[in-house]
Amino acid sequence: MVCACSPLPCSLPSNALCPNALPPYRLCPTATNTITSVRSSLDSSSSSTTLEQTNVQHQFRYSRASPSVRWPHLKFEGTTTTNKSRTGAPTLVVEEPGSEYSTIDSGSAGLEQSSQNVEREAAKTVGSDAVNEIGGSVESENEKDEVLPSRSRTKIKKINKLALKRAKDWMQRVQFVTDEILNLRPDEFVADVLDRRKVQMSPTDYCFVVKWVGKSNWQRALEIYEWLNLKHWYTPSPRMLATILAVLGKANQEALAEEIFERVEPAIGNVVQVYNSMMGVHARHGRFGKVQELFDLMRSRGCEPDLVSFNTLINARAKSGMMPSGSALELLSDVRRSGLQPDTITYNTLISACSLGSNLDDAIRVYREMEAKGCQPDLWTYNAMISVYGRAGMAKQAELLFHELGRRGFYPDAVTFNSLLYAFARDGDAEKIDSIRKKMVEYGSKLDEISYNTLIHMHGKQGRHDLAFQLYKDMKLAGCNPDAVTYTVLIDSLGKTDQISEAADVLLEMMDSGVKPTLHTFSALICGYAKAGMREEAKRTFERMVSYGIKPDSLAYSVVLDVILRSNDTAKALIMYQRMLRDGFRPDRNLYTFMIQMFAKENKHGDVERMIQDLKEIHSVDPSEIYTVLVNAQCYDRASEFLKIAIRQGREPDQNNLLSILNSLISSNRHTEAEELINFLKEQAPAAYSLVREALILVHSKSHRLEAAMEEYYQLRDIGDVSVAVYEYLILCCEEMESYANCSQLFSDMRFYGVEPTKESYRRVAVAYCKLGFPETAHHLIQMAEQANIHFEDFSLYVTLIESYGKLKLWQRSESVVGVLRQSSAVDRKVWNALINAYAFNGCYEQARAVFNKMMKDGPSPTVESINGLMQALINAERLDELYVIVEELQEMGFKISKSTILLMLDSFARSGNIFEVKKIYHGMKTAGYLPTMHLYRSMIGLFSKGKRVRDVEAMVAEMKEAGFKPDLSILNYMLRLYTEISDFRKTIEVYNQIRKAGYEANEDTYNTIICMYSNDLRAEEAFSLLQEMMEKGLQPKLESYKRLLWACGRQQLWDLAEDLFQDMISKGCKTDRALYHMMMKIYRKSGNHVKAENVLVLMKDANIEPTVATMHMLMDSYGIAGQPTEAENVLNSLKTSGLIIGMAPYASVIEAYLKAGDHTSGIGKLFEMKKDGLEPDYRIWTCFIRAASLSQHSSEALALLNSLQNVGFDLPVRLLTEKAETLVREVDLVLTKLQSLEAHAAFIFVNALEDLLWAFERRATASWVFQLAISKSIYGHDVFRVAEKDWGADFRKLSPGAALVGLTLWLDHMQDASLQGSPESPKSVVLITGTAEYNRVSLSKTIKAYLWEMGSPFLPCKTRTGLLIAKAHSLRMWLKDSAFCMDLELRDVSTLPELNSMQLYEGAFMRAGLVPAFREINEGLGEVRPKKFAKLALLTDEKRDKFIAADIKGRQEKLEKKKRGDLLNLRKRQKRHGRRPVGRSTPPRKESGASAKQEAVR
Repeated sequence: MVCACSPLPCSLPSNALCPNALPPYRLCPTATNTITSVRSSLDSSSSSTTLEQTNVQHQFRYSRASPSVRWPHLKFEGTTTTNKSRTGAPTLVVEEPGSEYSTIDSGSAGLEQSSQNVEREAAKTVGSDAVNEIGGSVESENEKDEVLPSRSRTKIKKINKLALKRAKDWMQRVQFVTDEILNLRPDEFVADVLDRRKVQMSPTDYCFVVKWVGKSNWQRALEIYEWLNLKHWYTPSPRMLATILAVLGKANQEALAEEIFERVEPAIGNVVQVYNSMMGVHARHGRFGKVQELFDLMRSRGCEPDLVSFNTLINARAKSGMMPSGSALELLSDVRRSGLQPDTITYNTLISACSLGSNLDDAIRVYREMEAKGCQPDLWTYNAMISVYGRAGMAKQAELLFHELGRRGFYPDAVTFNSLLYAFARDGDAEKIDSIRKKMVEYGSKLDEISYNTLIHMHGKQGRHDLAFQLYKDMKLAGCNPDAVTYTVLIDSLGKTDQISEAADVLLEMMDSGVKPTLHTFSALICGYAKAGMREEAKRTFERMVSYGIKPDSLAYSVVLDVILRSNDTAKALIMYQRMLRDGFRPDRNLYTFMIQMFAKENKHGDVERMIQDLKEIHSVDPSEIYTVLVNAQCYDRASEFLKIAIRQGREPDQNNLLSILNSLISSNRHTEAEELINFLKEQAPAAYSLVREALILVHSKSHRLEAAMEEYYQLRDIGDVSVAVYEYLILCCEEMESYANCSQLFSDMRFYGVEPTKESYRRVAVAYCKLGFPETAHHLIQMAEQANIHFEDFSLYVTLIESYGKLKLWQRSESVVGVLRQSSAVDRKVWNALINAYAFNGCYEQARAVFNKMMKDGPSPTVESINGLMQALINAERLDELYVIVEELQEMGFKISKSTILLMLDSFARSGNIFEVKKIYHGMKTAGYLPTMHLYRSMIGLFSKGKRVRDVEAMVAEMKEAGFKPDLSILNYMLRLYTEISDFRKTIEVYNQIRKAGYEANEDTYNTIICMYSNDLRAEEAFSLLQEMMEKGLQPKLESYKRLLWACGRQQLWDLAEDLFQDMISKGCKTDRALYHMMMKIYRKSGNHVKAENVLVLMKDANIEPTVATMHMLMDSYGIAGQPTEAENVLNSLKTSGLIIGMAPYASVIEAYLKAGDHTSGIGKLFEMKKDGLEPDYRIWTCFIRAASLSQHSSEALALLNSLQNVGFDLPVRLLTEKAETLVREVDLVLTKLQSLEAHAAFIFVNALEDLLWAFERRATASWVFQLAISKSIYGHDVFRVAEKDWGADFRKLSPGAALVGLTLWLDHMQDASLQGSPESPKSVVLITGTAEYNRVSLSKTIKAYLWEMGSPFLPCKTRTGLLIAKAHSLRMWLKDSAFCMDLELRDVSTLPELNSMQLYEGAFMRAGLVPAFREINEGLGEVRPKKFAKLALLTDEKRDKFIAADIKGRQEKLEKKKRGDLLNLRKRQKRHGRRPVGRSTPPRKESGASAKQEAVR
């Protein structure tokens, strides 16, 4: 007899009792001690797992081995048990996932990871079904049953071992003993049954008894094992040892199993089955290290591992989570190196291991190798791969496997359907889900708890909580009890959508239904509170979880710690961190990063150092990993120190971390430290030189210093290979800086140097080619990527390609791209919208509508972007009138017109300039409750500005400010342009000051507008100064700005400034056009520098701008003004020889040149020459001769000129001078009508010239009715003068001097009548607008002033604006009534034509010839005087006028001297009052007025 407690034989007989044994056991003292120690450990183990057992009592149990559950439609009958209440098929407990919660991201502080974990909790029961099955199959390999002979039907008798083994009733014997033992009361012992020996049992039978009893009660199984080891007739066997180890392993009694394994004799324990069983115990808990130790121990003891050993090792590694990428294939290689051939279980285990570790690519590789090696997959394989594809988001492949499963003769079970449901539920494909459910009905399968959990999670994830809760109700109605997973999924789904109060209600319902919340239930609720920002509730939930006896795991601690940190309560965070360490949990690196970051922000450097110390001591983290954590925590200074330590220890610097440190130093302008770090790397790590170069490239790229990055790249490329990461960063930098040409070059370099482009590189470069306008090249790149097995699942690249084709009017190719996509996969909404936009770019409304209708019919349903594309197609087709029709159709279809669509319509009408429709849409939009946006305000203000709707613009800006929007620079620029165009220069300056006050940096539009404003206001010096300031800032003025400034210089006669500006433009190579050169020629012409005007023609040819007839005409005009008609005629002859078609204008220029030079004979000769050349004189020739006649001193000269016109067929002017006017009214009317039909201003120019002629030779009545005829025919404006109610005014701008004097006389006559009659009533002031322009070298302003000054009128020049004369209404009325000049304002014709011209041109004024001497004397003596004084002086004789002027000058001098003495006296008094000595030098005199200056000059 051998005692199990001691290797020494016992001296007692086999049937004797041990003296120290206690009833009812017949045990030796050693055995008693062993059992006592085991019992005590069992009791402690039971007490420690009490909470765990209570937590899982409501867990859902799902049998994976019972055929009746797996295939319910086949109606299997139970066969292996007689007592179904205690035995039966092995039951799989679907454990809640949670042991695999891993690190959390410091940025999201665990919320995202928690969401993933809860999702895994809902889906892992599906995703792990195959894993659990395969795990079970691995373990079952250790427990292969032996078929024993059944028991004899006769009475019980002893038989030998061989006969006992061959008996066929072994199952009944084993079942009988099992039932007897399991029916024992708690106070009874196993020995009471076994000692009675009601049936004879073999050692193998006892193995089965231990196994079957262990399924229900592992303590009783252990008692059987102990009882057997105390029997002298029992020989310990490896099989029994393996069986009890398996039982204890399944019961999670790892410590007891390990103790029994360590105490067995080497002869028994050194068997492969025993090792496999013990390895299985550790594998259940994912203790890969211990399994590896046993595996190595087995080999060291000479026990060669079998395939089961390797499968168990793989299973342990899978459960430990230590399955890095590529490790699965390495394990397969290890199996083959051991001389074993992997079987189906091996492959299944590896597939499941990869799936659990989310290493889905390796799982697919293992499956493909399995097929390649000819190993036939079984149902477990298909289930596992369907789960793998589902978790990888490859639902289509999962569905293909499902169909293949059926073709190979396998019957899908509940695991299959649940895995397939999960695959499509993960993608939210409701249609496929419905199809699978129908397929389940066909196969006779029903939804179980896992199915319901999967569907509930899908709907919760989509935010369709009504459907999720309906499934929850259906689940209960179907008899499926919601478990912790169900409630956890509901809580998690509600928490993700910020319905946290509903999530809390679900927790209460869960507790009311008797389902105890698990760790992950509380974790989901805590994460929901954290996501909703309810940090206090999250903390309370955590404490409530602890009070329920649930021990927080690493995730719970991490989330709460993150919540506390986000509350900026670092003190409590430190306490929670210490509590976490005490409970045996360690924060992950990301959480350490977050803590260090928060402590660093609050300058708690001591706590930062403590975190670093804990990383070194508790986690044994080396310096290279510490500096990675510090980099992520943005503690770059400390990270730099640890980087140097790591490099001194021989570690290679990490590229990304090095980049972050250098980037931090450079961005904070610590360039010296960055250079020192780079020099340190060069000295201490010379092998990392290329890495330093790459780091510099990456730093420059991230800082958008593209030129520096490219320079470093060229140097690195010349000395060695460039990594793909460098290319990716450079391409990204080029994309962000829109340097698409460099992007293309870098991609070409990648291909030339053999660097394989990544998927992202292909995508970015293809987008770059689309931006460059080369979609064909981008399309070719995409095809190259697809040939390299790089597929773009995201359709965004194809969307860019389709739209790029559309922008280039290649919408047919957009169609082909969509056609190819439809052949390979389902096209999503973005692709259809891109195609609609491509059609929209080309105005193809019908094609866009066809796509829209297809989306309506076949899906996906159109969105707002689809509708906007449809509307844009109509807009680009210029079919704006149909927009409202489309809107009505869409509303009838049930679409609500969005704000963006309304804005699109408004913007289209705004661009078309339809202000009425814009205002209508705008008011309708506000009525509908859509609030205007900044873009809308900007668009409408721009439209109103273009339409010069000043009040609308100002009202919109005011409304914008009331709505809380601040006008941006573009809006203020619109206002600048508006006020400039309407010549409201005061408000323009106000807006400009507003721009500067708001702190906006003036852009090109601002400067160009202000320059135009100053130019229009004839403030050329200020405009030029602003132009210089603009160019100093690197801004380029527009050509229009140069033109306006040159025009202003010409108007102000700033010839030198205009020439400098022009030469500056030429020297800088600014863009010029023909109009600019013409303007410069006009300036030189006006300045009298006709040689330079001719040089402009040369510059024009140098700039490749061919002179036109108009150019030559201007040159001839220049010669004409210069009094060089011969040169003008030479230009005309040059035009004739050049073969250009010569019109009337060149002849008119030459004729006008001769007439202005006084050479009437030559002018008349050119007229006859023109007639001879076949050109009929038109209004321009008529005008030249009429003007010359109006300025002729003698009537004979005028008649000679007019007779020449009569000789060429136009006799109207001479007849108006010599015949009665009444007979010529009809003819004048016909001529004016004909001229109006020719050109816009032909009649206007002709009437102006005719009025000058008639006024000069005193045919003033005729001039009057011609003037009124011109008004009636709208040649002159109807408001040229008016005497209406409170609106007396006149605007004589653009009129010739003669026409203006006619209009002035008529206006005065009307005002005189109104004054005498008292109606219509006058305003307070009467304004006469003369303008400042000159007409044919005659100033209209000077002409009218000379006429009014001679009459002594009350009109005076405006003090604020030039070109205006203003009179007070009262003074004007009195003057009109009392003045002798106004006694007779009637215009009459002289009876006979006078010999002399009544008018004379003097200093730009067309005045009465008799007034010229008096005007000259008064103006030279006194300067500009008031009208009344001028009228008095003009009436005096020459002698009296001279005396008056001399006396006036003397009086002014005396008054000036007196004022100077008074000013000096006042200055001395002030200085004396302030205690200062008077300054010997008198104060400078004030600036004198123009009259005083002239007086001083005369003196």
